[in-house]
Amino acid sequence: MSEGNAPNAGDTEARQGLLYALAAYGIWGVAPIYFVWVGFAAPLEILMHRVLWSIPLLLLLITVSGQWAAARGLSHRELLFLLATALCLSVNWLTFIWAIQAERIADASLGYFINPLINILLGWFFLRERMRPLQWIAVAVAFTGISIELWVQRSVPWLGLTLALSFGFYGLLRKQVSVPAAIGLWVETTLMLPIALVFLFWLLSTEGLRPFTEVFQLALGGVISVVPLVFFAAAALRLPLTTLGFVQYLAPSCALLLAVFLYNEPVPQVRWVTFVFIWSALAIFTAENVYDLRKRRRVAQARIP
Repeated sequence: MSEGNAPNAGDTEARQGLLYALAAYGIWGVAPIYFVWVGFAAPLEILMHRVLWSIPLLLLLITVSGQWAAARGLSHRELLFLLATALCLSVNWLTFIWAIQAERIADASLGYFINPLINILLGWFFLRERMRPLQWIAVAVAFTGISIELWVQRSVPWLGLTLALSFGFYGLLRKQVSVPAAIGLWVETTLMLPIALVFLFWLLSTEGLRPFTEVFQLALGGVISVVPLVFFAAAALRLPLTTLGFVQYLAPSCALLLAVFLYNEPVPQVRWVTFVFIWSALAIFTAENVYDLRKRRRVAQARIP
């Protein structure tokens, strides 16, 4: 009976994981709507509120999940790495908020399409991770698309690259410390908190207190930050990385659709050429990962007597 139920249990876990992943990346994908909604505030003020209101939610999450022992066990080395990741996260969050308010959602989505390929290059360069031939081809295809845009536009897509690089280095640095996602984000936001409090106090003393409804809207930034993280952590426990990586492209795809169909952002024709190259590179990258995973599984099964 147990053998017959095992596949069903595994299927249930996979389905739950997929739902959690869709929820996480779906929220991140429609997050631009929230940042447009709080457009009455400047990007820096939104960022500081996002930091401030994330902390009580994270404290609640860590308490409920019983992770305080891990939090108290952090070393000085881990705290230094988390300080560096806090800086990367601050740059990423602030750039993303500014892009939304500047009506450049399509540029922001380009950055998150590029991000997986940036991760590959950072892993190869800094961690000496070996890249397989098709992964090199995927990187080359993406680079070709970006090069075409550089040549036609005569300008660097700095916004997309800033988002991709800041989040890429964030991931690279977080790989150096084995810290649960909620604890890591709590430490990162706590390290940002003094700056946030000083800035918000200065803003309060110079411009006065915002109406309650606006403060409430800004406080929801904590929910936008923490809730998808919870779903992502649950998905990561239940899904293979290849599946999780594939679902990752839902977020920038949603953002691009919002930019074009909801906010009527003008997208240069050459940008669509770039996106075609990026999507092609991602398709190659994903297919190669799936093939390699299945190949390793077949080899592992063949070794079982």
